[in-house]
Amino acid sequence: MDTQTYIAVPPGVGMEDNYFSLDDILLSHERLPVRTECAFPRLGFLEKSTDSQDIPEGTKLELPLWLSKGLYEKKRKVVSVELPKVYREGWRTVFTADPNVLDLHKMGPYYYGLGSQMLHFDSPENPDIAQTLLQTFIGRFRRTMDSSQNAYNEDTSALVERLDCLEKSLFRSGQSGLNGFQSWEKGQASQLTASSLVLNYRKRKIADVQP
Repeated sequence: MDTQTYIAVPPGVGMEDNYFSLDDILLSHERLPVRTECAFPRLGFLEKSTDSQDIPEGTKLELPLWLSKGLYEKKRKVVSVELPKVYREGWRTVFTADPNVLDLHKMGPYYYGLGSQMLHFDSPENPDIAQTLLQTFIGRFRRTMDSSQNAYNEDTSALVERLDCLEKSLFRSGQSGLNGFQSWEKGQASQLTASSLVLNYRKRKIADVQP
């Protein structure tokens, strides 16, 4: 039985979500530090550090991104969202100095995606976060693509293990382009092959002829 090849759905761009993207689904489960701005009755079981039946106002929790976005309202504050440490001023200074030395996979692995989603929450640091995300991407882009173009038929696990998921996708695109170019140079790109329908039809004819 033939199986359909899975075609990956790309994630959303910037602050947008793509609900059919596996990357965006995983990103939405990244946990954020939040502080409750009102009491949450009969939800004390969510906070393991207390035996109270309720979650009192001012409790610090970690909630997934999708729930934090759902509870966050500018007019009626239910929770306030704190910045994860990698987006705070101290780490932004490190990123500005030399973004290439950092292991984004350990910090995320959705550094760019989560950082873009943090812009949904009203914070005076949002312009600085957006600028750091942009400069970090620009600063690491050339090295990422250069690495993808100089690793033909090699084990690239050591190269990609420090990359963010977005950078890994760019790395794979660069390698795919390089492999296609190498095939074209060798004259392999123009070779015609029989489709699976033709091959299956031939197999059925042979089976019908055989006694």
